[in-house]
Amino acid sequence: MKKLLRSALAISLLGCAMQAAAQTWPARPVRIVVPWTPGGTVDVTGRLLAERFAPVLGQPFVVDNRPGAAGDLGSDYVAKQPGDGYTLLVNGSVAASAPFKQLPFDPFKDFAPISQLAVPVLVLVTHSSIPVTSIPELIAYARANPGKLSYASVGVGTPQHFAGELLRQQTRVDITHVPYKGGVPAVAALLAGDVGFAVNAANTVLPHVASGRLRMIAVALPARTTLLPNVPTIAESVPTYDMPSSWLALYASAGTPRQIVDRLNSEANLIIRDPQVIKERLHPNGMEPIGSTPEQLVEMIKSDFAKYSRIAKIGNIRPE
Repeated sequence: MKKLLRSALAISLLGCAMQAAAQTWPARPVRIVVPWTPGGTVDVTGRLLAERFAPVLGQPFVVDNRPGAAGDLGSDYVAKQPGDGYTLLVNGSVAASAPFKQLPFDPFKDFAPISQLAVPVLVLVTHSSIPVTSIPELIAYARANPGKLSYASVGVGTPQHFAGELLRQQTRVDITHVPYKGGVPAVAALLAGDVGFAVNAANTVLPHVASGRLRMIAVALPARTTLLPNVPTIAESVPTYDMPSSWLALYASAGTPRQIVDRLNSEANLIIRDPQVIKERLHPNGMEPIGSTPEQLVEMIKSDFAKYSRIAKIGNIRPE
């Protein structure tokens, strides 16, 4: 009986301590882990939050770039940190790689989802030498040249890879995936004519589209974007094309007090929906704002996991 009372007392004291810590959070600098190299859309988003969180929450927010394993290296680091609100993560879906490889963390249990943030606009672009101007023409070209058309992505299992793979599955064309280690080398390969097309972030390819070296065919989003309102979606030509959007989100380590999660959610949504932020930071970097509740983010992770699982299973996708 005494042991039970001591255990109950210990749990009660721990709960009080956690509540007190949540009320005084943040009492020291907070780290935002970005599991990609500096300069990309994930990094831009993480630095935007760090810049805007600091004056409102009264402590420095420092971006910590930890690239590797298509974002899973940095995610694993955050998953293993204490749930105290002092280590955050900005990344896409933490479950994106789960359908085709064994992760060192549990994407559904090791994080406290906070909010969706923004959607980097992915576009399908072709080399100017490929004589197509639309998705139907691209499909017809691939069928007329079986096995000769290849496409670049930023790595196996990334949204860019799955976007091309889903197109292959839904249209039954014979095309080859060529993975690169990031958007810059993927675009460089496309510009050199090493591959015929690519699905990549809009902001990395628009200058080359403007110069005439690349041709923009479609956006790989569920609906048209205000950034490129005259560019059709892939699904407008392939109605069964149900590609998960390449959204970004904010996470904390599992066990982070709900009070901290709610505070971060509120501030993140204010930032991401600020008209000035949209005009000056998001749109110039090829992103559309989203925002969400923690619960909506959880449902989105589950929904996209199901879609990625289906694509990976049909395509027999394995890590390289």
